[in-house]
Amino acid sequence: MMMPEKPYRDLNTYFRGLFGGRVHKVTVDAGLSCPNRDGTLSTGGCIYCNARGSGTGAHQQGISIGQQIERSKTRIARRFKTNRLMAYFQSFTNTYAPFDRLKAIYDEALAVEGVVGLAIGTRPDCVTGDVLDLLEEYARSRLIWIEYGLQSAHDRTLALINRGHDFACFEKAVAATRHRGINICAHVILGLPGESRRDMLDTADIIADMGIDGVKLHLLYVVRGTALEALYRDGRYHCLEQREYVDRVCAFIERLPETMIIQRLTGDPHPNELVAPAWSLEKRETLEMIHDLFRERNTWQGKQYSGS
Repeated sequence: MMMPEKPYRDLNTYFRGLFGGRVHKVTVDAGLSCPNRDGTLSTGGCIYCNARGSGTGAHQQGISIGQQIERSKTRIARRFKTNRLMAYFQSFTNTYAPFDRLKAIYDEALAVEGVVGLAIGTRPDCVTGDVLDLLEEYARSRLIWIEYGLQSAHDRTLALINRGHDFACFEKAVAATRHRGINICAHVILGLPGESRRDMLDTADIIADMGIDGVKLHLLYVVRGTALEALYRDGRYHCLEQREYVDRVCAFIERLPETMIIQRLTGDPHPNELVAPAWSLEKRETLEMIHDLFRERNTWQGKQYSGS
């Protein structure tokens, strides 16, 4: 059996299948917090996260959700030739607020012309039944993705990175979300402290049969102002080399069912915040290496999947 033309089911192909054309995700900053930073669980956050929490700063500047999306529309239409948008609530925990506030920001995003749905990044310990009910209602007419930050299926790793929840919490959130018409994406970080190649692939095997619709893979890179930076500078953490990361991505995807959508193969560090590894800024090169390795190994998504 030869490898298919595309070695994995990518997000752009998925969108084209649904809408007949390209859909572009627009990052919006709702100014929300995180229980791992506001003192509910911790004040330091996960060891790899800095105080910015992947935010754009737009909320602090007083730019509303609607304005953030509108400001991106012209640029996206010109560059990507599409007027279809997904509003992506990315920074911090986007189900962590009173219900009325969450409904207001989601409604504001959906009211912008061209927005076909929402992608909501959150933690598995921060979703409630009433919020899931709301997302289920939206999902009757819009495309709704909820993105749960898992990072690893190993409790020892989750404790080490100060995640503040265990794997059972993720299982519970997935079970509560399934069968509602809401698509589920799991975020996984490769290269976490203390994890072997086998540990990372075990995470793939564990999530493969959970009814998850998509996955985002991230490289663990070191950001200034984080606990991970201290570990790195003390020599207690070593980043994956580029070829190691490429190998783990391919092996991870081999173990996932062909129906799962691979939403991301690596992350996008901010150059002015990055400590290491320097190669993580070479995203295009890393993606080319991943595609090359799929071809070299004559492999594809699902080749090593042994589940139902």
